[in-house]
Amino acid sequence: MSLAAEPRPSRRIPWSMIGIAGTVVALLILFFLASRVVAGDAFAFDTRILLALRRPDGTPVGSAKFASAVRDVTALGGATVLTMVVMFAAALLASLGRWRSAALVMVGTGLGCAANSGLKHLVARTRPDLVPHLMQETSSSFPSGHAAHSAIVYLTLATLAFPIVRGRATRGVIVGTAALLVAAIGASRVYLGVHWPSDVLAGWTFGALWAVAWWRVEIRVLGR
Repeated sequence: MSLAAEPRPSRRIPWSMIGIAGTVVALLILFFLASRVVAGDAFAFDTRILLALRRPDGTPVGSAKFASAVRDVTALGGATVLTMVVMFAAALLASLGRWRSAALVMVGTGLGCAANSGLKHLVARTRPDLVPHLMQETSSSFPSGHAAHSAIVYLTLATLAFPIVRGRATRGVIVGTAALLVAAIGASRVYLGVHWPSDVLAGWTFGALWAVAWWRVEIRVLGR
């Protein structure tokens, strides 16, 4: 009796499985960081990185112009700029007749930023006192609002651009640019001394998770 030929293994990349695994890992990272912070534990890399960005006299490495440029970068993740970006994006989408996309931008980014602010209030971690701050901040430290909110806004807008632009290369440039912007904003918070690196890592993780989750909502609602 002859045996039937075995089917060839699929060469398709199992993106759904990779996405689920990545989400689980990100959730575990966020839970680990939050639980350690709530328990009052310290991370050695927090201290090392903050001190590496300061000279022995406490002044930041780099020139005064560089420090000014870092402040400009950090402003791109502030509430004022992000609100303007969201309003402009929503108005642009509405003018193109994409009312549901405009509503998704407003609701998704608003809920995400509110959720991160709630988590920040719940954890109530104090700002770093290891180095002098290069700007004034009064809210709690964990997770970084600038890191989380910029990830929520810029990554959500990047995924919403998918139906408008065509081609993998173009979409890759959009997502890559958004990711680099989010990375720069988070790094600026550490350089300015107003966040521990673990705050920024948690903010990036939370913001990316929210953007991915909202992207799935977009697919359901918009049918794409």
